[in-house]
Amino acid sequence: MLVRVQNAAGSDAEAALIDWLRRWKDPSSPHGVATINCSLFHQDRLHQFDAVVWTPTSCVIIEAEMFTAPQDGVLEIPLNGPWMVSGELAQFAGAEKSTPLERSRDHTFALQDYLAARGLGQRAVHGLGLIVPMPGAQIDVHQGWSDPSFDVIVTDDPYRLEMYFELLAEKEHNLWTANDVAIAFRGLGILPYLPAPQDLLNEGFLGPIDVTLWHGGPTQAAAETYAEEQAEYERQAQSRGMVAPWYSPWKLYPRIDGDLDFGRAFLRITLALGMIVAIVWVLWFLVTAVLTYGPA
Repeated sequence: MLVRVQNAAGSDAEAALIDWLRRWKDPSSPHGVATINCSLFHQDRLHQFDAVVWTPTSCVIIEAEMFTAPQDGVLEIPLNGPWMVSGELAQFAGAEKSTPLERSRDHTFALQDYLAARGLGQRAVHGLGLIVPMPGAQIDVHQGWSDPSFDVIVTDDPYRLEMYFELLAEKEHNLWTANDVAIAFRGLGILPYLPAPQDLLNEGFLGPIDVTLWHGGPTQAAAETYAEEQAEYERQAQSRGMVAPWYSPWKLYPRIDGDLDFGRAFLRITLALGMIVAIVWVLWFLVTAVLTYGPA
């Protein structure tokens, strides 16, 4: 996971979130890019996001909160109104008057609408309330309504957040490309934090790459270097007379350096075997036709 922190002077909950995200270094950990303390000015209103996490399959806006008192019991999350813990008002560190749910509604709708205006409307934006309890506190969550776009996690275990992204990845398929992430970064005004194309591809985001989306940022040179390398690979392939057609398994499901995507490898191998079987069947059909109807 690539972590980009725009403003490190955040809350204790945001500091914990940054620490958890930076631990995701293993190949089995969720891949993507996270931005901390970014904002979006949309429809004459400024939306402050604690964190936005893009993965190849999803976009999640995280509202991070931390308890300031050792409350125990059931955290009641109503559709509207304050959050309560066993009949008492939930004591959060943030000074906001709105609940994480109310902020999540505003933020997800704003980002969803913003992306839709730029041709990315089919990409859902999820909201997640990450609540960090006091040490030793035992809190269960009771959500009296169902909303597939919003979840709440009460935990001090970073693995619980990792499980959330793993389950989310199982429900969805690849939607976010490296270009989509670049468009979002430009729109959020955080172009200086946009990773280089190579880094996004290594995190599992699909190409191809539109280098112009990186122009004006600190990774512009890296993007242009990547484009030059890709052009050189194409020239070398053409000089060897080994240009694969567009329907080649290696074109439809290309390998990405540094990313062991077994799903893409399975599709690539399956398509190649299917093509071989089809070619063998056609040859068998032609030979049979010649032997059956050809001159005796």
